[in-house]
Amino acid sequence: MPISHSRSRVASVSAAALTLSTLVVTGGFAAQPAVAAAPVGYQNVRINEVTSSNNDTVELYNTGATAVSISGWKMSDDSFSPQTFSASSTTIPAGGFATFNSPKGLGDSDKVVIYASDGTVVDRVQWATGGAKPAMARCGGDGTGAWVTTTVATTFAGANASGCPSSLPAASRVRLNEVTSNGSDTVELYNGGTSAVSVGAWKYVDSDTSHSPVAISASSPSATSLPAGGYLTFDSTLGLGDNDSVFVLDSNGNSVDSVTWATDGAKPSTERCANGTGPFQTAVTATPGSTNSCSASGGGGGGGETGQLLGGGGSLSSGCTPEAPSGTGSAPTGSLAWPGGLDVTIADQVCAFTTSTGPEGRDVSGLAFDPADPSVLWAAKNKNWLYKLVKSNGRWIPDPSWSASGKQIRFANGSGEPDSEGLTVGGNGHLYVTSERDNTDNTAPRDTIMEFDPAATGSTLTPIHQWDMTSQFPQLDTGSKDDANLGFEGVGYVPDSWLTTNGWTDPLTGTAYNPANYPSHGSGLFFAGLEWDGTLHVYGLNSDGTFTTFGTVATGKASVMDVSFDAGTQRLIATCDNTCGETHTFMKIDTSGAIVPDVTYTNPAVMPTDNLEGFALAPTSTCVNGRREAVWSDDGIYGFGSGSSSYGHALYSGTFPC
Repeated sequence: MPISHSRSRVASVSAAALTLSTLVVTGGFAAQPAVAAAPVGYQNVRINEVTSSNNDTVELYNTGATAVSISGWKMSDDSFSPQTFSASSTTIPAGGFATFNSPKGLGDSDKVVIYASDGTVVDRVQWATGGAKPAMARCGGDGTGAWVTTTVATTFAGANASGCPSSLPAASRVRLNEVTSNGSDTVELYNGGTSAVSVGAWKYVDSDTSHSPVAISASSPSATSLPAGGYLTFDSTLGLGDNDSVFVLDSNGNSVDSVTWATDGAKPSTERCANGTGPFQTAVTATPGSTNSCSASGGGGGGGETGQLLGGGGSLSSGCTPEAPSGTGSAPTGSLAWPGGLDVTIADQVCAFTTSTGPEGRDVSGLAFDPADPSVLWAAKNKNWLYKLVKSNGRWIPDPSWSASGKQIRFANGSGEPDSEGLTVGGNGHLYVTSERDNTDNTAPRDTIMEFDPAATGSTLTPIHQWDMTSQFPQLDTGSKDDANLGFEGVGYVPDSWLTTNGWTDPLTGTAYNPANYPSHGSGLFFAGLEWDGTLHVYGLNSDGTFTTFGTVATGKASVMDVSFDAGTQRLIATCDNTCGETHTFMKIDTSGAIVPDVTYTNPAVMPTDNLEGFALAPTSTCVNGRREAVWSDDGIYGFGSGSSSYGHALYSGTFPC
């Protein structure tokens, strides 16, 4: 049983001696048989779902990278002492599940505590009346999400996503984010949501079952509210042991989140990676009150590990000529290691994007998952082509039912060859594509956003609407094709709901943004990334062909190559290629109503340092074992150069935390 600094550890206890509220010893310790130590990785096993309806099933999930034996483990509830249970498996594989029915019935208001074979508390969940009907489940990532009462059905032995409500309550965006057991015993909470959460009546407790929960507001420093996108830290008054746990409860007594660590696991701290969402790992540097360092080995990069680059290969087709990268620069100060998986897979056929206007196969740029159908990935090729991509044998290929060779796009009236760089899917399901030049006259800028209906028939698409912002960027109109090539490089559609919920200040009025003031703009705004200086330019695109300019947003980067909005993290993402050290800056709305950088991640270490201009995160509805797909596109299909397995490929696939 993990205990505080002031107490010594007892190696074994009587099975009947441990209850949830008191520690009672019966019989002599000398008579107790030896028990097996807690297995390596036990702290990665999390209670993931529990029901108090009928069979009273409990589900465990392994967030770690290796299998964990649960042989000899026990459980208790709010009234009975630890008892053995019969699970569906005595070993839980990495990213796997095990289920069992409680040896005694679970009440309408109750708790479950899981113990390793040596009596160490592994995890605990509790619920108020009705909270586990049909089930209490972790939502927002198996094993890592916050506890929520499901509204659909139980999902035992499978991912919770399908049983979770489509919209989670604000409190469910609060996570335990970092804990130290280095004397100060600091606990950090992070609010990844879009509104402040009152935590004054919330409580916490450690794994010592003789301890009663303590109010967060009674700790030091006292705190009662956790702002959107903000942190709250306090020092535990219970004392946190060398191997221990922290459990957080809301004002009704429902579990919010928990973390368990093994010996030295919280020295200097145990932290979530990615910040606010991923599984816990031991940090190299503690960062209470700010973004987690995520520099240790484990769920995210770092620790000397580089992962593997998988797949690729194949012979270059006639005329396919990869282009070496240019413009390599350093990452912004404070950039963190990639928080997702270390391995990356080459995800297309060699020379897959050769066209009549681009026979060299290069220049794949913007990427965007279709929010209405996450099995579809849209891609833009600079020399006026769009692709609808679908998965086949692990690779992204052109959807033959749309066009096996892509569709060519034109400017309004069917003219020119748009230098198509970025694309996004609007609230109406249409594709919005940016162009920085007309390739038939590439010394003159033509910074436009074009709207295309993907359901339109034919091999060539013309825009339904086109908005021309060229006159706003005289610095690009110098007669130089290089300057003209530094215009709109990416675009992201941002729903009004995110802007209003987070209190974005409208630059045109100086007050809270009110979409009703712009009746023709649709349901969101468009953020176009300018390669010239890394700024985002915000537009309302009106149905009559006019547009409203809302000003600019600084990203802190020298350039921007792609822009996207991720509903999972509730962040706007500005992506830069090797110009900025292959980085992605996640941006939030701060308390003043401004859009500002929150955290910047580098690419997985195994990836080449190329002109990787496109980036897209799959929706959280696709999450499996707490991960979802991330896709990158190489504008030059260079890989690691001639003779390598990555030479001639444009798409890379990895994972990102849910």
